Amino acid sequence: MDGIIFGFFALSAILFFGTVHYFMAAQKPGMYPPKNILRRRAGVLGSGGVITLILGVLLWVAVK
Repeated sequence: MDGIIFGFFALSAILFFGTVHYFMAAQKPGMYPPKNILRRRAGVLGSGGVITLILGVLLWVAVK
């Protein structure tokens, strides 16, 4: 069970790094794809990161 919980935390960290990457790419001038698409991708990755982080915390509390 510890491996599954670690997997949720690792996945949430990866999704948050992706969020930062797309958000920073949206700040650069002259980027392709357009900024609204990059912001949408960052939002989707951020929400996925939050969901997996909450699942990891809930599993961690339930096992503990």
